[in-house]
Amino acid sequence: MAAYSAVTCLLQTLEQRNPQLFDALTAKALESIHATAQYFYNFLEGSGNKNVEKIKSLEEKIRIAANHAKYAVELKISDIIDGISYTNANVQQEDLPVVVDEMYTIKKEMMEIIASGFNTTTHDDDDDQILELSRDSLIGTSSTYLEDDIVHGLDDDLEIIIKRLLTGQSRDLEIVTIAGMGGIGKTTLARKAYNHLAIRYHHFDILAWVTISQEFRGRNVLLEALRCISKQTVSSNAKDYDNKDDSDLAGLVKKELNGRRYFVVVDDIWSKDVWDSIRGIFPDCNNRSRVLLTTRETEVAIYATTSSPHKMNLLDLDNSWKLLRDQVFGLEHDHPPELGEIGKEIAEKCQGLPFTISVISGHLSKVDRTLESWKDVARTLSEVLASHPDKCLGVLGLSYHHLPIHLKPCFLSMACFPEDFQVDTRRLIQLWIAEGFIRMSGRSRKSLEEVAEYYLEDLISRNLIMARKRRFNGEIKECAMHDLLREFCLIEAKMTKFIYVVRTDQEVLTLPTQKHNGGRFSFQSLFCSAEDFIYRLPFFTRSIYIFCSTRFVHFSHFNLLRVLVFPHSCFAFPFDITNLFHLRYLEVERFDCPPESISKLQNLQTLIQHEQCGSYITVPGTIWLMKNLRHVYLGSPSNLPSPRISELEIGILPNLEELSGLCSFSCTNDVFKSIPNLKRLMVRVSCSKEDVMTKRLIDMSSLTKLEALKCFRNAWEAISIRRFSFPTSLKMLTLTSNYLFP
Repeated sequence: MAAYSAVTCLLQTLEQRNPQLFDALTAKALESIHATAQYFYNFLEGSGNKNVEKIKSLEEKIRIAANHAKYAVELKISDIIDGISYTNANVQQEDLPVVVDEMYTIKKEMMEIIASGFNTTTHDDDDDQILELSRDSLIGTSSTYLEDDIVHGLDDDLEIIIKRLLTGQSRDLEIVTIAGMGGIGKTTLARKAYNHLAIRYHHFDILAWVTISQEFRGRNVLLEALRCISKQTVSSNAKDYDNKDDSDLAGLVKKELNGRRYFVVVDDIWSKDVWDSIRGIFPDCNNRSRVLLTTRETEVAIYATTSSPHKMNLLDLDNSWKLLRDQVFGLEHDHPPELGEIGKEIAEKCQGLPFTISVISGHLSKVDRTLESWKDVARTLSEVLASHPDKCLGVLGLSYHHLPIHLKPCFLSMACFPEDFQVDTRRLIQLWIAEGFIRMSGRSRKSLEEVAEYYLEDLISRNLIMARKRRFNGEIKECAMHDLLREFCLIEAKMTKFIYVVRTDQEVLTLPTQKHNGGRFSFQSLFCSAEDFIYRLPFFTRSIYIFCSTRFVHFSHFNLLRVLVFPHSCFAFPFDITNLFHLRYLEVERFDCPPESISKLQNLQTLIQHEQCGSYITVPGTIWLMKNLRHVYLGSPSNLPSPRISELEIGILPNLEELSGLCSFSCTNDVFKSIPNLKRLMVRVSCSKEDVMTKRLIDMSSLTKLEALKCFRNAWEAISIRRFSFPTSLKMLTLTSNYLFP
C-alpha cells in the first residue's frame, strides 16, 4: 500500500496549504495536482490489495509520481515562506508543470486500462469482480469527491427511473433527467440504473457513461463515449481515436450508436449550452433508446427533456438513520442499544442529505462508541461539519464557483442568518437591494424587486437555496439553506472576507483593518452579548446583523452603515440611528413611536418593526419626506397621519410598494393617493369606538397597482364586506376573523 500512503500524504500536504501564498499560475498547477491525486486515491481505494499485474505496475508509477509531487509542493512552499530559491542549490527541485504532466500521463494510462475492461492477467478468480468494482467506483465521478454509495432511500427513485427507461408508448429517443443538490445521490442513482440487470444485460444493445463536469471538454467526452462503446463492438479501434479531430470523433459516436438500442448516462452536466453541443451525437433510431442526464441545475434538466425531470428528495429520518448506522457499524454489525436514540437525533440533524450523513458517520467512526461521545457530536454537529472544509469545498464548492458573478453575493448573504433560520423572502430581497447586490439593466423594465426575485428563483433552481413555503400563487414565502450548504457558505464568506460571523460566546472576532474587507458583521449566539464587539467594530462597517439579546447600543459612529438588523432589541427607538444618513435597511423590535427626526434617513428603503403587544403607535408625519421608502412593516397597529405637510404641499411616497400594519382609520383617500405605486397592503380593522372607519366605506379604488390586500380584525363583531371598495388590480384578498358576505 505504498502508493496509497504516498497519495494520502500528498493530499494532506495540498489541503493544508495556504492558497494566498501562490500566484495564479502556481495555484492552477496545484489544483490540477490535487484533482489528479484525488482520482488516484479513488482508484486505489476501489482496487484494494488484489494481485493484478497491470494494476501493481500502475501503483508503482503512482507512488513515484505522488512522491515527486509532494517533494515539489513542499519545496515551493518553503521557497515562498523563507524567501529562499532552491533552483541553483544542491537540492534538486521538481518543476510543477513537469509534475502535472507526469501525473496526467499516469491518469491517462489508468483511464485506458479502466475503459478496456481490465483485460489483465490475474492470480485470483475474484479479481475481475474487484476490478469491476474499481471501475464502477470511478464511473460517475463528477467532481473531486464521489457521491456516497447510498443504499437506503433510493429504492423508490430507482424504480421510477427504471420504469421510465424501459417503458413508454413512443419509440422515439427519450431524455430522462435527474436533478438535485450536490451530495444528494444523483450519480449514485444513475449508477444503480446503469448497473441494473434489466438495463445492462437484457434491454439495450450498447451502454456508455460520460462525465461532463464543470469544466466541459468536448473531446474528452467523445473519447470517453467511444472507449465505452469500443468494448461492446468489434468495428471500433480505440488506438485510432487520438489521431482524429473532434468532428470525426462526433461522427464516429453517432455512427456506432445509429441503428442500435443504446443507453447513455450523461453525468453532471452544468449548462444548456453544453447540452446543445453534445445533443447531436445521439441519433433517434426509433427504437426506444434512452439518455439519462444528471445535473444540479433544475433549469438544465427541464431544458433537456420534454418530460418532467426527476427531482431528488432528501432522505427521511428512517433512511437517514439506517445509512448512518450502516456506515458506522457496517451491514453485519448491530449498534449498541444505548446509541439508538442519540443516533437518530444525529441523523435528523443531517437534514436528509446523504453527503452530510457520510461526513458525520466518518467522524463517528473515529470517536468512542459511548453515549457521552455521541451526545457531544449531536451538540457540536455544525462544528464537526466545519472541521471538514476540504470535503465541503469539494462537493459543494463546484455549485458555488459555477454561479455567475451576480449571484455569488446573494448566496453568501445567507451566512448572515443563524442556523435553521427561516428567511422571509421579501425581507431577503429588500436586504439584497439595500446591500447593493441588485442592479437593473439599462434596457430592462423590471423593478429591483423583480430582478431580485429572479435571482432567488435562480438560486433555488440551482439547488443552493431551498423554498420552504410558497404562497397559493407559487411565489416563495420563506426560504432556507441546508446546514451543510450553510457551513460551506460560512467558510467561503470567511475566506473571502465577505462577512464576519460570531456564532459562539467563546468566539474571538478578529476585526479587519482595511476598508475593502467587507465590513459586514453578524452576531448569532443566543448566549452572548454583542455590545462589547459592536463598540470595537471599525468605522467603515457597512452592515450589522444582531440575532442575540443585547443591551442598548450606540450606533452613531458607524457613519457608513447601510444595513442594521436588530430583531431582538428591547428598548425605545434609538435616536442616534437617525443620524445614519446612508442607512438603507432598518429592522428592530418593540420601539415606541418613531421620532420626527426619522425623516433624516433619506436613503432608507426598508423599515421593519416586529410585532409587539400594546396600544397603537403613531408614525410621525415627517415620514412623507422619505422618498426612497420601498417597504414598511409595522408590527403594531399604526396610525399614518395625513400626507398634507403644509397648505401648499402634500407628501408622496412614490417608491413604496408594501405597507403593513396600517390602522383602518388611516385608510383615507389622501393617504392612498400619496402611495400610488403600492402593491401590497395589510390593514388592521378595529371595532373600537375610535375607529370611525368601520361606519363608512373604505375606498381603495385609487390604489390602481394594488395586487394583494390582507384585512386583519381583532374584534368579534362581524363587518360586511360591502364596507370595502376594492381596486380592479387586486389579485389576492385575505380576510381574517368575521366578515359578512351578502
